[in-house]
Amino acid sequence: MSDIRLTAWVRGRVQGVGFRWWVRARALELGLAGAATNLDDGRVEVVAEGPRDRCEQLLVLLRGGTTPGQVESVTERWANSTGSFSGFVER
Repeated sequence: MSDIRLTAWVRGRVQGVGFRWWVRARALELGLAGAATNLDDGRVEVVAEGPRDRCEQLLVLLRGGTTPGQVESVTERWANSTGSFSGFVER
């Protein structure tokens, strides 16, 4: 089974170290590589690569409201993995 790339844009009160740290911790628990980055428009972009089922689990967590921020909406895009990440970083 090949890896997949999930790109999710999270809107709400999510810009901050606490939210990005939480995303990183969940992604690492799921064995995903990628990054969480603040965007200029107030959203956080989460890019995760790994098995599709684990990326889907991360998406459920992002939408589930269990994060330190107040998530209002999550928009996602799926693509083939590029394999360009090693580990998971917060930016």
